[in-house]
Parts: sequence; structure tokens; C-alpha cells
Amino acid sequence: MIETLYGQIFEINAAASAVVIECAGVGYRVTVTSRTLANLPVPAFSPDGTALSSPPVRIYTHMAVREDAVDLYGFSDREELSMYKLLLTVSGVGPKAGMSILSLLPPKKLALAVSTGDAKGISRAPGVGAKTAARVVLELKDKIPKQFPQFFTAAARREAEEAVPAANPAKSSAMDDARDALAALGYSRSEIAAAMKHADPNDEADAIIRAALTVLLKN
Repeated sequence: MIETLYGQIFEINAAASAVVIECAGVGYRVTVTSRTLANLPVPAFSPDGTALSSPPVRIYTHMAVREDAVDLYGFSDREELSMYKLLLTVSGVGPKAGMSILSLLPPKKLALAVSTGDAKGISRAPGVGAKTAARVVLELKDKIPKQFPQFFTAAARREAEEAVPAANPAKSSAMDDARDALAALGYSRSEIAAAMKHADPNDEADAIIRAALTVLLKN
């Protein structure tokens, strides 16, 4: 089993979201998420074109073995790899669907989408239908908090409270909770304010978050 690859990027195929990474003279083709692709350096060669001069990188990998093929899927960190493996435990989610979901929703955003029941947001991933997205929510709602407690800690809540403006007494606590959750996912105060502009303070926090994510995921 290949757990990681450490080497230089030899080739990038952005259309296929795939790269070739050269390790000790051997080139491995790896399908990567959009987040990982964005973090990789552009291939660079020596003046005579015979040697790579780009900096080395490490890609965490998952190997999918089939009767007719062996495919490698790559991730920029262990967190993304762990979330991918968790997605593969969902009935109906195969290697390609898992990559599609993570390319649309990085781990922290996927955690929020699942915890708020936003199956519609997950279904926006290419090749992922409504039924599959609903299964992701149903089967991972209890698993994600256990495997990724860093997304649901008191520290994350305190960080969220520091990232958003002071609470307005006229607003409901549900609005405050929704702001905290969105800030913990890494959205800026301006993004949160724009997404929640037309939110109903009388709604429950989950409904407010789902509505805000619908706006944020379109951007």
C-alpha cells in the first residue's frame, strides 16, 4: 500500500485534476482534489530540460485497487485524506464521488454541511445525486464529530466568537449560533454578513446555516 509520495511535480493536468509526481525516477499519476491541486507548485525544469528544478512536495495517498486498474488519489494533508476515507464508508460513494465531494467542500465545510443536514449543498458536487448526498448526511452525521472533534471544540467556538461582531441584543441566539458556526468554518465577517442579510431571526440555527451555505457555496 502506498501511503505517501514525496517528490517533484512532473506534470499537471488541470482538466482531469491529476498530476504526475516523480519520486526517485518513477512517475506516479495521482488524481487530486481541487484544494490539493491549488497548493501544488508548477513543474519547473533545468535550462536544458533534462532535470526537474521545482521544490519537492508530499502527497498523502489512497490506493484504489480494481480488477482492471490500480488508481492513486492524493491529498495535501492527513485531515483531507481521513475525510476522504470516511466518505468511502458511505453506501454508494465510490472513489470518484468522494473526490468530487471533497473538491467542492473541503473537510471543514463538509463537516458543517453534514452537521446541518445540507444534503442539497453536497449534491452540487458533479456526479453526486440527491439520494447519495442524503446518505452522506445520514451516515456521517454521528461519525464526523467523533473523528474530527477539532471542528466542534469549545476552542473553535471561542475563535468564532472573536471572528464575528459583538451580538446585537435584538437578534435571536439562533442568529448568533449560525454566525459562530460559519466563522468556525473559516468564512470572513463580510462573507457571513452578506450570506445572512435576509435571514429570518425567528428560524432555528440549522435553517439559518443551511440558507447561508446555499449563498456561500454559489460564490
